[in-house]
Amino acid sequence: MQSKLLADNDGQRTFAVVLETGDSVLACLSDFAERERLTASQFTAIGAFSDAEMRYFDWEAKAYCPIPVREQVEVASLNGDVALAPDGNRAIHMHAVLGRRDGSAIAGHLADAHVRPTLEIVLTESPAHLSKTHDPATGLMLIHPAK
Repeated sequence: MQSKLLADNDGQRTFAVVLETGDSVLACLSDFAERERLTASQFTAIGAFSDAEMRYFDWEAKAYCPIPVREQVEVASLNGDVALAPDGNRAIHMHAVLGRRDGSAIAGHLADAHVRPTLEIVLTESPAHLSKTHDPATGLMLIHPAK
């Protein structure tokens, strides 16, 4: 993983983060978020994966259903955010649209993926902090801007 600070304006920083073949998206973003002490950020990315673990949130079961992707796919769109979890750790939430060889796509929550050959991320940090709290209606950790 390589990164570069592109801009720093009154606490709003923008980074380019580039992952390479074999990198775990979640591990790299977690390491980067911890190193840069991110507390309220959003990101977008494009690139490709050798494999991925997507998930779909089943509303009735209040649980994520795994969707394994065991093929080379293009990252048509990846976006997400970084916020603080109640335990003070950085929480990364990502969604992706992955394109298959035949032009079909799979979309949902991205649990993790391995890069091949690259993933180009543009991440912008806000000077404000965001925190996630447990939402009893869904069982999920959700951002609540007022908290």
